[in-house]
Amino acid sequence: MEALSVQIINPKAKLLLLNLAEMNLIRIEEKSGLSEILAKLRRNELEAPLLEEITEEVELVRQKRYDVEMQNRH
Repeated sequence: MEALSVQIINPKAKLLLLNLAEMNLIRIEEKSGLSEILAKLRRNELEAPLLEEITEEVELVRQKRYDVEMQNRH
């Protein structure tokens, strides 16, 4: 099996790809931008953060922001 990354320029091309997937000729897997960035970082760095570590940090920042917003409302 060979994996390729495709950038769709014309929206009609997406319909063609979906048709090929329906015929079980290809499989379409959507990747998030964050996953691609992390993959690139990991190729270049030995200590790139794990997705779970980034998620924890994001949740901490969100919680702090929420706490500040709640304090400002009172």
